[in-house]
Amino acid sequence: MPQRRNKRVAAGSNKGGVGKTGWVEMVAAALAEMNRRVLVVDVDPQANLSRRMGRPYRKEQPIVTISEVVKSGETGCAADAIVPCGWGGIYAEQIDIIPSRFDLENRISEAAVIGSRGRLARALEGVDDDYDFTLFDCQPSLGHLTQLALAAADYGVALVEPEYDGVEGATRFRDFILDEINRKEMDNLDLRFAAAIPSLVDGRLAGHAHHLGSLSGIFGDGMVWEPIPLRSVVKDAADEAQPLSAQGSRGTEMREVYKASAERMIKEFV
Repeated sequence: MPQRRNKRVAAGSNKGGVGKTGWVEMVAAALAEMNRRVLVVDVDPQANLSRRMGRPYRKEQPIVTISEVVKSGETGCAADAIVPCGWGGIYAEQIDIIPSRFDLENRISEAAVIGSRGRLARALEGVDDDYDFTLFDCQPSLGHLTQLALAAADYGVALVEPEYDGVEGATRFRDFILDEINRKEMDNLDLRFAAAIPSLVDGRLAGHAHHLGSLSGIFGDGMVWEPIPLRSVVKDAADEAQPLSAQGSRGTEMREVYKASAERMIKEFV
């Protein structure tokens, strides 16, 4: 891949409901609060990230989405889909988004087309150079849509719910990235697996404590980042399509948690 100033990070797992979308939106907010420019790309047909960040798709107000970008795959065409985050204030100034919609499901049928895995990478070429980070929210799958994001990314991070299925889903995501054949087929040999991030951690559960203790042995020393605890304020912010700052003092603890992830990205993704 050509050298860019920004770093592209794909958040994924082979299991749903592990906090991928929450991590992407809240880390984007933390980066914006640290005066970093962020492009968020919603690569999930559920489009939950788009709604949460104030850019839902509505038939009466059609917009260009990731579906049209991938369908085209022309160099630089992603520029046509970029809109400011819908939160307003510093977030609208620092965060842009390429929104999604359910029609993205139709791109899966194009997986067998020659060169299809590289469509998103081509579409972003020259488009996100001036951002500090591009964050991809992947669907809970290792299929074509996730591969589109990984083909464009520099780093993959796995969100890990500390339960058996959550660890398995994160491990499969890690192993997919580490497989050289997969990276070759995505034409992205430089792609790195960068971190396992424990998410939705409930300190009251002995099972969560057990699985947290096993993660370093599974993913390696230094690869397991600070845990993201389960807190209702994150769900409230998501439901209300607001950043944590809108929750006032209730959001202070979790803003610091996501800030820690953002700081680690700034430090390690160089």
